[in-house]
Amino acid sequence: MAVASIETVHRANSLQVQLAGDWTLATLPQPISRFEARLRELASREAAWDMLSIARLDSAAAVVLWRSWGRRWPVSLALSGEHRLLLERVEAIPVDLPGRPSERLGWLLVPGRLALAAVDNLAGMVALVGQMVLDVGHLCAHPRDIPWREFSANLYKSGAQALPVTALIGFLIGIVLSYLSALQLKTFGADVFIVNLLGISIVRELGPVLVAVLVAGRSGSAMTAQLGVMRVTEEIDALATMGVSRSLRLVLPKIVALAVAMPLLVVWCSAAGIVGGMIAARLQMDLSYGFFIDTLPRVVPVANLWIGMSKGLVFGVLIGLVACHFGLRVKPNTESLSSQTTTSVVTSITVAILVDAVFAIMTRSFGIPL
Repeated sequence: MAVASIETVHRANSLQVQLAGDWTLATLPQPISRFEARLRELASREAAWDMLSIARLDSAAAVVLWRSWGRRWPVSLALSGEHRLLLERVEAIPVDLPGRPSERLGWLLVPGRLALAAVDNLAGMVALVGQMVLDVGHLCAHPRDIPWREFSANLYKSGAQALPVTALIGFLIGIVLSYLSALQLKTFGADVFIVNLLGISIVRELGPVLVAVLVAGRSGSAMTAQLGVMRVTEEIDALATMGVSRSLRLVLPKIVALAVAMPLLVVWCSAAGIVGGMIAARLQMDLSYGFFIDTLPRVVPVANLWIGMSKGLVFGVLIGLVACHFGLRVKPNTESLSSQTTTSVVTSITVAILVDAVFAIMTRSFGIPL
């Protein structure tokens, strides 16, 4: 490749600039800024340009020439038709860049982007729910297509394997809550009311919320990561190529498994919390186990258990939907995988707490003994 060269020929009342060689990004003299400055200096002298000796001209060199000419055609220019076409394309490139938004309205950018992202995610969730309804309808019409193996595998991972950690957390929370409550109840001589406090707070509120947080961080993140890795490795595309429904085989079993496992985990975690609270009450306030067990069903109506299990069911469906939604939105790179997994966990926990607040308002007159 011949290096780009410039030759000047001085005549009676004019200056002719002859360009030769290969005018490409690889062959332009370095530094390009100094080379462009020389071209700009020649252009300012109203020279006649001869580009017929240029063997090759790429877009980078064409941009350098066009800028050195002041973004206008020279009065005298000789060049081939192919090179003229390339320079005309460079001429068509807009020069004015979009201006920066007004600083007075700059504070609207962040909430605006968040609102658009929320609307986009909400639309994706609605589409996913619609697909789930269609899949359930298909399975009702074709029971042989029910993915029992995928359902049982997800139920084992999300439910059975979560039993130890939920029992441990529930047990410890019960001990802490009982210990702190005993310190206050002793002051007013209301020791016996610790059964009411522990029973209603754990069965109705703490049990479902603790399980939701644990499952969102454990199973929800695992589901998002699994679907994300399948997106990165193009396994989901391979399933579509083979005619296998991704929603029927990957998404629906996860959501149904969480919907089944969550109410059971709520009961399990609440039972562990009550046992921990009972032990702490025995050690701190000398309340017998028999008194605790006998008093609990009378002061904690069974409606609280149904409310807690209902929360678990709703939390399971929502956590599964959020996890699968963000897992399917992963782009084929590791950065997107990590960010979507984090977003999935945070969104699941936030949604669970918001729904719990809605439940608290809607069920405020149920399960509370008068």
